[in-house]
Amino acid sequence: MTNNTFNLDKEQLIQQSFAQMDRHLQGTNYTPTQKLALTCRILFDNGHDSGLAGQITARGEKPGTYLTQRLGFGFNEICASNLLLVNEDLEVLEGDGMANPANRFHSWLYRARPDVQCIIHTHAIHTAALSMLEVPLEISHMDNCVLYDDVAFLPKWPGVPVGNEEGELISQAIGNKRALLLAHHGLLIAASSIEEGCILALAFERAARMQLLAMSAGKIQPIDPDLGREAHDWILRGQRNAVGFAYYARRSLRKSADCLE
Repeated sequence: MTNNTFNLDKEQLIQQSFAQMDRHLQGTNYTPTQKLALTCRILFDNGHDSGLAGQITARGEKPGTYLTQRLGFGFNEICASNLLLVNEDLEVLEGDGMANPANRFHSWLYRARPDVQCIIHTHAIHTAALSMLEVPLEISHMDNCVLYDDVAFLPKWPGVPVGNEEGELISQAIGNKRALLLAHHGLLIAASSIEEGCILALAFERAARMQLLAMSAGKIQPIDPDLGREAHDWILRGQRNAVGFAYYARRSLRKSADCLE
């Protein structure tokens, strides 16, 4: 029996679509270390490369621990096998080498936000360029609404974020939002999953690039707040993040299959 969907209003269609997503959209079976390694490769392939700058972390199974990349390796060199498990003091519990000392603010943010499972910080080129203007990220296009009303702004550059002062400042600046633009620095994502973190980081850099392009042509016009929030919840759905991550993983694995080792 076929339902007549032409008599349904928009909210009913949205809820029907959510139910279909729950039934049909499947994520991946990668381990957390494989997901984190894939996130490094995906972001490298999509403009987040800045040498050895930037950190990507995910909570470990044991409280007060998290996975991160080894200092000295670029995003394009990260494999599941060369990730580190560290504690809040950045002491290595599993793996060889050392963590980036700038990971200290991750420890502060994980303490402040029990809901956060993955933190991404990069100096993606368009985001970094926008940060030099000391203006907030503007979300004014449908594709970027996954970040609508979900991006904080830190107008003061605290310097190299290796001190506890920077950890306190950054964790306070982001508040309860999922993203933060740091002036003269880069982006920060605080996500509920590795998949969500990866998708939000990609969206952030794309939004920054679009903003710079739009600003060069004229004044950016705001979108309706209610519609922005509606689009935010539509795009941010967990199943959409899972299949979006799987898509980007397939793209990167065509040339970086070694990252699953």
